[in-house]
Amino acid sequence: MARRQLTLDNTVAAELAGSEDTVLRELEGRLGCEVYLRGNVLTLDGDDDDVSRAATMVDELVGLVERGHELAPETLETVSGAIEAEERPAEILEDLVWRHRNTKVAPKTVNQKRYVDSIRRHTVTFGIGPAGTGKTFLAVAAAVAALEAKQISRIILTRPAVEAGERLGFLPGDIQAKVDPYLRPLFDALYDMLDPDRVLTYFDRGIIEVAPLAFMRGRAQPLSSQVLTPDGFRSIGELRVGDLVIGSDGRPTPVLGVYPQGRKEVFRVKTQDGASTLCCGEHLWHVYTASDRRRRKPGRVVETREMAGNLRTAHKRRYELPLLSAPAEFPPREVPLDPYALGLLLGDGCLTTTTTPSFSTRDFELAVALEDALEGIELRRKGAGDYVLRNREGHRGGVAVANPVTAILRDLMLSGATSVTKFIPLDYLLNRSDVRIAVLQGLLDTDGGPVTQEGRSCQIQYTTGSEVLRDDVVFLVRSLGGVVYWHCRPAVGRKPGRANGRPVFHRSDAYVLDIRLPESIEPFRLERKRALYRKGGGGRPTRFIDSIEPAGEAETVCIQVAAPDSLYVTDDMLLTHNTLNDSFVILDEAQNTSPEQMKMFLTRLGFNSKMVVTGDVTQIDLPRDQRSGLVVVGEILSAVDDIAFVRFGGEDVVRHQLVQRIVAAYGDYAERTKSD
Repeated sequence: MARRQLTLDNTVAAELAGSEDTVLRELEGRLGCEVYLRGNVLTLDGDDDDVSRAATMVDELVGLVERGHELAPETLETVSGAIEAEERPAEILEDLVWRHRNTKVAPKTVNQKRYVDSIRRHTVTFGIGPAGTGKTFLAVAAAVAALEAKQISRIILTRPAVEAGERLGFLPGDIQAKVDPYLRPLFDALYDMLDPDRVLTYFDRGIIEVAPLAFMRGRAQPLSSQVLTPDGFRSIGELRVGDLVIGSDGRPTPVLGVYPQGRKEVFRVKTQDGASTLCCGEHLWHVYTASDRRRRKPGRVVETREMAGNLRTAHKRRYELPLLSAPAEFPPREVPLDPYALGLLLGDGCLTTTTTPSFSTRDFELAVALEDALEGIELRRKGAGDYVLRNREGHRGGVAVANPVTAILRDLMLSGATSVTKFIPLDYLLNRSDVRIAVLQGLLDTDGGPVTQEGRSCQIQYTTGSEVLRDDVVFLVRSLGGVVYWHCRPAVGRKPGRANGRPVFHRSDAYVLDIRLPESIEPFRLERKRALYRKGGGGRPTRFIDSIEPAGEAETVCIQVAAPDSLYVTDDMLLTHNTLNDSFVILDEAQNTSPEQMKMFLTRLGFNSKMVVTGDVTQIDLPRDQRSGLVVVGEILSAVDDIAFVRFGGEDVVRHQLVQRIVAAYGDYAERTKSD
């Protein structure tokens, strides 16, 4: 037997005793030796090893009190566990995760400390263990702390509502009333962390979202929405995992997931340049505000419903959308005619092919450029500004030789095209960016030009009488990262032009396009136009959301792509995405997910985001033949870098001590029945 007496500070002695000696009695029960406190002298009686361990524990408790900690029976659990794990108790209890008014959130057990550290260090953390171990509470605290520190821009909390089979329609009330019973623990944790007014504000602004798992994934577009692929636009409903779509950098990126969403309410999102697409209210958009631009921030991710009704600030459009950072790149295609020459001929060429093709221009520079671009062709002046495209090998009195330009125009289906039926062949529209730029330059050198205004950057204007060619030029400009507006000038009522002193009446409508191109793209080759454009400067193309209007209901689907910024190109070259960037996402009660749901959830991970998945594999409510996604994921991802699994036990329960005993009893029962 050994005895050790420790003289304590009066304050420490009072804390160690606790109310009605509760702390002292708990201490004696854990130490394996007798404990007496007389005044400020603590006496330990017992075996040498027990007394030595007891003295170590008392030293740790004294240190905690001196640091300002209040002792309670549950504190002894933390200290005991830390000593056994060779950890310092102060490092656990003083690791403050979040503080709000009188609420301090910090780990209380060694495993909780490991859990908090894992959330900080890893992108994805799984917290698996019984109820009452603080898995959800600590995760919400970490999420709120990250939000307030501006490390992330939104919090998403979700649970699988399996008790209703994910089918909540039969429940009374609106959607919030339907899901509240399943999400109440998450709401309660939030209100413990923040003032109620702030929580409501965050909900209203979409900064915090709480929804069942089935609703959380529903950032969707109608099946008919178009997505740009290396082969052109395709319906999103046709896409499958592994298909390639065009990302914001103009390059192909694979589709990682396709998730049918059923019939949903959809909205038409329209921009100031006339582009539009359909999507659901939860669909995600990467946008910039004026404040983001001023502060050089990378923008923010918002939902459609968050922007609706909030599109203006100080009479200006609030949300700017990103444009392609580089021209969209399509696989190279062989073309029979130089692309710049094609643009010139579509602009000022006669393509009827009933006679030898001709070209009209007052700019001799363009005539020379066209002749240089057409192999075997010479431009013979026919009159002032008129040229005939003659075959160099053809001559009077010899063997008739077909004009190669005529043959090419027939192959391109342009033979007989008039000013109102001209178009750009598909092999030029869906080709490398340099091919598309050359075609556009030819069109602008002939039927376009710079428009200067005092004190403003230079615009580009292009006019055509062909509705199809108008749409093709719009595609070209947008595919190069530019913005284009157009309006129609009706033929009826227009003032006639004049030629050789005589009036020339307009026989067809004219489409006038106003174009803005990125600084890296030169719109003109003709020197006089190029010089004027460079002098005025082209400015920066911008695209703002102009309106969001209900558009009925439609069958929908959402996709996930592998692009680093998660963006893909949809209708009218609009950039959008479905992945949760800059987010802290918590999946609670994950034992009730299917493996497919778990995969769907994890693959929605965006950049600069964290995910925490919590659950108790002993409380699975799935059908007997359905494996839990939380069980399966441990078998699949346990060896993957940046993913951590923290497993809690009965010793980590921080609720009433009876709960610990209940958990332990159920664990013992499970072991006995397993062995039987």
